Amino acid sequence: MNVLKSGEQMLKRAILSGRFSLVWTQYCPLPYKRPDPIPYCRNCTVPSFHQNSTRTLCSVLPSKDAASDLSRSNEEEHAPFFKMLAECRSPSDVLDLVDSREVYHLHISYCMSQMWKSIKKMSEDQRRCEISLMLAHPSFQKLCHKARVGAPCMSTSQLAYTLSSMVKLGVSQSSVVVQTLLRVMQERLNQLDEKSLSILCYTLKQMESSKNSDALTQGLKLILPEWIPKIQNVIALQNVMCLLGKDTPPVIKKNLQMKALSMADEFTLPNAQHMMRTLATIDLHSKPLLDIFSKRIAENIYGVPYPKMLMVLKSCRELFYRNSNLLSSISDYLATTLSIWSNKQIIFFLLEFEALCFNPVALLDAFAERVIQKPHSFALKDLFSILKIYSSLNHDLKEHKQEFLDGVTLMLESYLPRMTSVQLLRAVSFLCVFGHFPQVLLKKLLQKECLDELLQRGGTEYIGVMNNLHKLDLCLRLDNPPLPPSVSPLPDLHNVLQPNENRLHPRLISALKNLAGEDAVMESVVEANVYFIDAVITLSEAKDILSSPEEHSVTSQNSRRIAVLCVRSHAFCFGTTHPRSMLAMKIRHLKLLGYEPCLISGKNINTLPNQEMTDMLRDKIFPEGGSCRIEEGNQSEQRPGQTSTS
Repeated sequence: MNVLKSGEQMLKRAILSGRFSLVWTQYCPLPYKRPDPIPYCRNCTVPSFHQNSTRTLCSVLPSKDAASDLSRSNEEEHAPFFKMLAECRSPSDVLDLVDSREVYHLHISYCMSQMWKSIKKMSEDQRRCEISLMLAHPSFQKLCHKARVGAPCMSTSQLAYTLSSMVKLGVSQSSVVVQTLLRVMQERLNQLDEKSLSILCYTLKQMESSKNSDALTQGLKLILPEWIPKIQNVIALQNVMCLLGKDTPPVIKKNLQMKALSMADEFTLPNAQHMMRTLATIDLHSKPLLDIFSKRIAENIYGVPYPKMLMVLKSCRELFYRNSNLLSSISDYLATTLSIWSNKQIIFFLLEFEALCFNPVALLDAFAERVIQKPHSFALKDLFSILKIYSSLNHDLKEHKQEFLDGVTLMLESYLPRMTSVQLLRAVSFLCVFGHFPQVLLKKLLQKECLDELLQRGGTEYIGVMNNLHKLDLCLRLDNPPLPPSVSPLPDLHNVLQPNENRLHPRLISALKNLAGEDAVMESVVEANVYFIDAVITLSEAKDILSSPEEHSVTSQNSRRIAVLCVRSHAFCFGTTHPRSMLAMKIRHLKLLGYEPCLISGKNINTLPNQEMTDMLRDKIFPEGGSCRIEEGNQSEQRPGQTSTS
């Protein structure tokens, strides 16, 4: 007889050979010892897992008619027990019933399921107390022993329910009974039905890694691809997808996607919410599926609870998926029901919106009013989150801007003794995006001791500290705010910062030169040693014509300088042309330097035909009749006798 040294080896041999009545031992050949047979199953012998013994599984199955008669007789015989079991309201009640009645192997899964069912809706404290009483009950060990001994006689459904309930009840996953159930399930892989498969997949996903659980998981992954076309239940499909995980081959992911699309009409609102999380779990970005689920959630947003709504947003972030209808529905719902949400809940939502680059205008306006009215209700961590959100999205608070900034600044000053130098720098850098420079915070930050401590930072904080210091240096130089007396100047950081790499767009430069003329366009301009400008178009207002850069140096007071910036889509808030934090600060600084910024989407440059791109540039750079001025300037370069076409 071949000795199998692990559950995984045994499982592989079982799958390859197609045999499921196996003999298994531990790590060395063991002497045979026939234990007492289990009542009502005379064809089985079962080992004690810690003894030197082996077991032989049943290999004789009754005919369908005999099984049907046996099932009917069992139902009648055990009906009183199941009726009393249904009346139990706690695990201790179930164990008292087990202590007073004779329990057979077919009772075990029902007992375990009833124990979990009785406590799953309790509070955490009450549940913890009930589980402690359960573990201390003398009949609990008796029930676990019967589960271990009777495992080979259970059906796959009973095994799956028993294992699932034990894991949920907190039974040690390294215990003999749990490991025995796992080993028996390994032998029954080809006997699973859809319900058992679903329960087993869900349970294994919650379990810790062990030899037997890992072996069973690998065995399931071998047979699951064959199961995908047969699955009829939405929850079973979700559990299968979760068990397969992110390392699922693309071919299997494609099959899962097609199966889910074929069942799209069967997804309820809770199914749609859970499926969003499932797709994120296996890293499957399926836009058709995500669009279907997003539409269903958006149409029923008032029926989605807080945890599920937040889970949907997190899934969208992990999948890099953005749906304007879904995001707008969630943000509008939160804005209209703001009074029922706590500060923490709203901040969690806003952080997810910020990560998705989505600007929920109504929600940000409504929450800003709460910040203005009750600034003292926010902890320091909340204030950092608020500043990060509002500065990153560059939200325009209009007439409430100064009141909002003053309230946040006042609270930051109250937390100043508790703030580290890194936290202080973060707070000031967030406020710099708004063009707000509080004197108290700057005075503390620009002390020599504080700056020296920041410059000595290493590891993961180093890059963030350097970037924030560089941002502060730019704002102090270009915004030129009043500074507190006796503060230290910022150190020169150009030698420690990586150069700003920018890719020139030849197609854009060519179109601008054709539009405005060679002499009027200067390409690749860098301002303040950091701000890259794709092209600068110089226009002389006095002569109402385009002028060259050389002429601009003489008549700078009467010239307009248009800074053409090719901007990537992630620099804007999703679905808009509203600039985000760093781009907004760049625009503000370029205006202070005398430029008129003109933003051009990089996507348009790469996709639009030449004529459409030229028309788009003309409308953006020279609005309100500017195109006529360009045409007149270009006419002067035409040869005599050549006519201009409109």
